[in-house]
Amino acid sequence: MDPLLALKALIMGIVEGLTEFLPISSTGHLILTGSLLDFTGEKVKVFEIVIQAGAIFAVCWEYRARIAHVMAGLFSDRKAQKFALNLVIAFLPAALLGLLFANNIKAVLFAPVPVALAFIIGGLVILWVERRNQRNPAVTRIESVDDMSALDAFKVGCAQAFSLVPGTSRSGATIIGGMWLGLSRKAATEFSFFLAIPTLLGATVYSLYKARALLSMDDVPVFGVGTVAAFASAFFCVRWLLRYISTHDFTVFAWYRIAFGMLVLISAYGGWVVWAE
Repeated sequence: MDPLLALKALIMGIVEGLTEFLPISSTGHLILTGSLLDFTGEKVKVFEIVIQAGAIFAVCWEYRARIAHVMAGLFSDRKAQKFALNLVIAFLPAALLGLLFANNIKAVLFAPVPVALAFIIGGLVILWVERRNQRNPAVTRIESVDDMSALDAFKVGCAQAFSLVPGTSRSGATIIGGMWLGLSRKAATEFSFFLAIPTLLGATVYSLYKARALLSMDDVPVFGVGTVAAFASAFFCVRWLLRYISTHDFTVFAWYRIAFGMLVLISAYGGWVVWAE
């Protein structure tokens, strides 16, 4: 494997792992990083989706005891059954809408101005939800993912569907959407982690299937480097985020999104990043 190609895959994997679970849009950061590294093309688009599996494996490892408990209790434990059913319910809106409209959405909205607006509007929504929840703590009614009803899960799933809009951020949509719907910051963050497992693994499998004619065994080492790097960086990011939210809100990410949205516009109209896919 070309050492320079391996280095690019390593950097992209690190970026994926660090941004996947933060409310800042991993896709936007991968596009920017790929452009700066001159790491672009049809295979790279597949690469960016496939390495998400590494980030998901980090969540699976972090919550391995909880996942094992749920798997063991699927046929006997009502609490485990409820949790699994909630994940399925929350997964369906984005999955169905993605299959039906993802290509059309990207064709229309994957351009500098819509992407930048998604970043900026997302940042403003975070500021609004955080301020609302601080002024009225009573809106938070769900402290644990185990307290969620099927309707709560469906609503969070609908919030996740907004992440089909480029630049929105899957994590941002589910976490902030969950907080707006009454979940505590911790419950919304953890449910976002768990919901990422079927969502991103499904996207990875679907992407590999669609691109099967484009890929070969020669691509395995590059994809492997990116996936391992995503796992390692996501592992540390997940642990850091859980500590962070115990004493902080998401305001800093809101301002970061607004600044990044401005960067999208500047970089696009300056001609040094191609944001249209």
